[in-house]
Amino acid sequence: MCNAEVTRSLGVHRTKTDYNPVRALTALILAGLLAGCAAGPDFKRPAVPDVPGYTAAPLPAQTASAPTTLGDAQHFSAGASVSAQWWHGLGSSKLDALIEQAFQASPTLASAKATLRQAQEIYAAQAGSTLYPQVDAGIGAQRQRLNPSTLGQTGDAREFSLYNASIGVHYQLDLAGGNRRALEALAARAEYRRYELEGARLTLAANIVTTAITQARLAGQIQATEAILRAQDEQLHLTRERVRLGQAAPDDVLALQTQVEQTRAGLPLLRRQLQQNEHLLAVLAGRAPGAGGLPTFTLEEFTLPSDLPLVLPSELVRRRPDIQAAEALLHAANAEYGVAVAKLYPQLNISASLGSQALSTGALFGGGSAVWSLIGQLTQPLFNPGLPAEKRASLAAFDAAAANYQSVVLEALRNVADVLRALDNDAQTLAALATADIAAQGSLESMQRQYALGAASYVQLLTAQQQAQQNRINLIAAQSQRLVDSAALYQALGGGWVASVESLL
Repeated sequence: MCNAEVTRSLGVHRTKTDYNPVRALTALILAGLLAGCAAGPDFKRPAVPDVPGYTAAPLPAQTASAPTTLGDAQHFSAGASVSAQWWHGLGSSKLDALIEQAFQASPTLASAKATLRQAQEIYAAQAGSTLYPQVDAGIGAQRQRLNPSTLGQTGDAREFSLYNASIGVHYQLDLAGGNRRALEALAARAEYRRYELEGARLTLAANIVTTAITQARLAGQIQATEAILRAQDEQLHLTRERVRLGQAAPDDVLALQTQVEQTRAGLPLLRRQLQQNEHLLAVLAGRAPGAGGLPTFTLEEFTLPSDLPLVLPSELVRRRPDIQAAEALLHAANAEYGVAVAKLYPQLNISASLGSQALSTGALFGGGSAVWSLIGQLTQPLFNPGLPAEKRASLAAFDAAAANYQSVVLEALRNVADVLRALDNDAQTLAALATADIAAQGSLESMQRQYALGAASYVQLLTAQQQAQQNRINLIAAQSQRLVDSAALYQALGGGWVASVESLL
C-alpha cells in the first residue's frame, strides 16, 4: 500500500549537524502525499441480489376479486414509487391524523431521534479534535524556594515568584489515515442511527395501521356475535315453550343452552381483545391507555388500494431501512479495520508553544521574556503483539457484519415473498367467503319467505340467521386481512423515502 511505502521513506535519522534543506523538503512532500492515503481497503457497497423476482413461481398480474366490501382486485405495478405517506392510500382521514400525531408524540421516535443527534455530535466532536490543530492558552504563577546547596553552591536560600503565559498548538499528522478511517466509521454509525430512525418511523406507522384495522375487525365481529347470541336466546326461549307445551324434549333445551353459553363465552374474549387493542393504539400514539380521545374505526371507512407498487430485489436493498442500516454497520466495520491497520504504521505528532516567562507580572510581556518550543515526534511500533491481534479482531468483526448484511437481505426478500403470496391467497379466500355470504343471505331470504307463508318454523328461520351471521364473522376477518396485507406490502418494500435527516428530526 502507499501508506507503508511512504512511511518507510520517512524513516531518516537527522541530527543538527547533517541537516539538509532538500532532504527536509522531500520529507514534508512525502508526508503530504502520505496524508492523502488511508490504511485499509476503501468501502465498496455490496452487490445487489442477482434474482429477477421474489417467488419461484410468477405472480398473477392481479389478485382475485370478490363481490363485497374491500373485495376489488389489486394490480401489481412494477417499478411504481411508494409515497412517503403510503397510509393515505387506505382512505381514512382519522387514521392519517392519528399517525401524524403519533410521529410527534411517540417516545420511541423521540428516543431514536435523540440517539441520531448523539451520533452526529460524536462525529462532530471527533472531527474537531483530529482534523484541526488543537490550540490552548495558559497562564500560571508559582512561588519557589531555591536552596543553592542542592546545586553544590553556597549561599542563603532564595525565594522568588515565576509567572508565565503561553499559547500551545498540537497536531497529529495523520500519516496512515487512521484518524480519517475513525471519522469514516463514526459517520457510518451516524448513518446507521439515521436508518434506525427511518425504520422506527415505518414500523410505527405500520403498527398503527394494523392496530386500527384490527380494531375495526373486532368491533364488526362483536356486533355479528351479539346478533347470533340474540337469535340463539330467542330460539332457546321458543324451545322451552315447546317443551312446556309437550312439543319438544328437554334434551333439545340442553343442546340449545350449550350453544348459547358457548357463544356467550366468546364475547368476553372478543371484548378483551378489543380493549387491549385500544390500549395498544393509545400507547403507539404516545398516550396513556386511560387518556381517551382516540378515534374508533370501522371497516367501511377504509379503501383497498387498487394499485400496489412492486420493486425489483435489486432496488429493494437500496430502499429498506433495515438493509441500509446493516450496510452502514458493514461500512463502519470496514473503516474500523482501517483504524487497526493504521496503528501498525508510524505516528507523527507536532507541537509548538509560544509565550513569555518572568519573575514579575510587570515584566511578563516585556522584552527578553519570550520563550518558545517546537517538538516533532515520529514513533513506529516495533514490538507490540497486541496490534496484529487487534487487526485480526477487526477483520473478524467485518466478516460478521458482512454475514449479518446477507442475513438481513435474505430475510427482507422472504418478507416480501410472504406478503405477495398472502395478497394472492387471501384475496381468493375473500372471494370464496363472499360467495358463501351471498348464498347464506339467499338462504336466509328464502327461509324468511317460507316462514311468512307458514312453510317453515320460526326455529328454522333463527337457524338460518345464525348461519348467515357466522359466515359474516369469517367475511369480516377476510376483509380486514386484505387491508393488513396491503399495509404489510408497503412496509416490506421499505415505505416511502424521507427527504432529509432534518425532516426526520
